Amino acid sequence: MVRYRRNFVPGGTFFFTVTLRDRRSSVLVDHVDLLRNAFRRTRGALPFDVHAIVVLPEHLHTIWTLPPSDADFSARWRKIKGAFTRSVGEAGLTLERDPRGEYDLWQRRFWEHTVRDIDDLRRCMDYIHYNPVKHGWATSPANWKLSSLHRYIREGTLPPDWGGNGAAIEGDFGEPV
Repeated sequence: MVRYRRNFVPGGTFFFTVTLRDRRSSVLVDHVDLLRNAFRRTRGALPFDVHAIVVLPEHLHTIWTLPPSDADFSARWRKIKGAFTRSVGEAGLTLERDPRGEYDLWQRRFWEHTVRDIDDLRRCMDYIHYNPVKHGWATSPANWKLSSLHRYIREGTLPPDWGGNGAAIEGDFGEPV
């Protein structure tokens, strides 16, 4: 059996894909404020910088940089997933349990890629910002509200029509094709 090895790099920058177990769900966008709160609380306890993020109905992509002496992104994902799951349960969403008795909202693991250099960072950010178009949720990246693309447009780093020319962003980031 092939064993996946995580690349724990203190102070590293990582691209993540995190997915709900039910790929037909829309709970992430339906309860995005609860997801934001889970991120906020986790960042308060275990700091990290978010360079890019897109939240789609059943999965999200993000790029983080951890503090210089810290490589524990797994603890951060446990806290985010746990806080979000508890919050949606408290909001009245009925949550299924798996055979172990754990809530069955998230896929157990996540996919991570260590960002190697500035070109890799740009490629990953482009992929994140173009992802709503790739999945058919928007006709242009700027039409999807739950994306860090809007921060880069406000800052003037990217033009308002970025990605609107129909040119797909290439790359395999752990998603089913």
